[in-house]
Amino acid sequence: MTWYRARGYRRDMGGPRDHKGLGHADPGHERPDQATTGDPRAGEPGDTGIMLAVVNWVARAAGFIWIGVLTFFLIPPKGTAELVVQAVGYGLAALGLLAVALIDLHPAGLKYRGRAWPLILGVVAVAAGSASGAGYGGSIMVVFSFVAALMTAGETDMVPAIAVTGAGVLATVISGLAFGASVGVLFGFPAVVISGLLIGRNRGAYRIQAEQAAMLLAQREQLEAQHRRADLLDERARIAREIHDVLAHSLGALGIQIQAARAVLTDRGDVTRADEILATAQRMAADGLVETRRAVHALREDNLPLETELARLSDTHARVHHVPTSFDIAGTPAALPPDATVALLRVAQESLVNAAKHAASQPVAVRLDYGDADVRLTIRNELADRNDGLDRSGGRPEGGSPDTRGPAGMMTVNAGYGLTGMRERLRLLNGTLHAGHSDNQWIVTAEVPRLERESPLRESPLKDGTVQESTVRESIAS
Repeated sequence: MTWYRARGYRRDMGGPRDHKGLGHADPGHERPDQATTGDPRAGEPGDTGIMLAVVNWVARAAGFIWIGVLTFFLIPPKGTAELVVQAVGYGLAALGLLAVALIDLHPAGLKYRGRAWPLILGVVAVAAGSASGAGYGGSIMVVFSFVAALMTAGETDMVPAIAVTGAGVLATVISGLAFGASVGVLFGFPAVVISGLLIGRNRGAYRIQAEQAAMLLAQREQLEAQHRRADLLDERARIAREIHDVLAHSLGALGIQIQAARAVLTDRGDVTRADEILATAQRMAADGLVETRRAVHALREDNLPLETELARLSDTHARVHHVPTSFDIAGTPAALPPDATVALLRVAQESLVNAAKHAASQPVAVRLDYGDADVRLTIRNELADRNDGLDRSGGRPEGGSPDTRGPAGMMTVNAGYGLTGMRERLRLLNGTLHAGHSDNQWIVTAEVPRLERESPLRESPLKDGTVQESTVRESIAS
């Protein structure tokens, strides 16, 4: 442990943190409470730390004066030699403690702390030890040697602490032998000084543990803040997906009906048929409002019966688009995590909109399979015989993605982001999405685990404390 660490110093900042052991707070540097709370008044010269330091040193000065009164007036030494030794020792101790107080209280003294601190306390230990060995009332000055050893052991490395303690012990023993002190003084006073070393080391270790605990607490608070931010970004991504899915499904299907009505009016002039199509579009708009309310309810409650919703969605698709639409369930139905339920429902909605767009009047089959570990949703629709822009060899349209190309003149508000949004939603759930054609059928298969797992978004805090936001940006874009 270096002296800088013991005093709470940071070499790169050149200043100490608040030192509660001596009641010191440097007004020119940031304190931990200032960094945590952001209080602009923290660290000012008139704050509580400075006041506490001043009170501590006033109490020490009062004790020092009382020891002087006891030594020279109440129990004065009888011989001249004893008086001289105790007067010199008392004076040197006074100068040393004054220097320590100035270094501890005045910011200008900080630059002398590393070199001068052990030296000054060593002088105090030797002076007080010599005075205490002379006997009479001056024996009480061994307290100053004890304090010097304690402060050095608590504020510096082990080597300076042992040196100061050894100097104090040696001075006490030599003075005691010179003035004929008793065996109790020769052994008791050095024991007092050595106890200061032990207490100071324990005190320093306790303070370091307290500082480390405060650092760990700050790191924990930082990690909790990162997790809260990750949760917030995750929720934003979820809301973005809900908004996209509801609007893409409702407005996409509504756009198909409006385009069909325009085609009937333009090509055939059939007002009656156009009116029927527009009435259907009006019902779909009303259904879109219901879907929006359902999405809001899902965001709040996270409780959707997947089988019921898929059956209702299949019936609605068959009724609106006048195509055979089947819905089957395999396995034992079980409750799914809320996010998985919503994700599969949105995949079904998006796939049915794409089927109506690219393969109008073709039958659609929806199947939900409950496995032991995963749940699979499969949507199949027959491909239209007309040229719909699909490349039969690869399952991708010529010049676009499977959900961006369709019959000439037909386009929805989807803008080609349907599969991107579905893949993004499932990826966050550790699920998969596959889309392509086989045997003249377009097949979309989505799988999610039955047990809720941690989202990858929650596991990507970066080293600088930020969270990777590409997932959120991609989902919002979709």
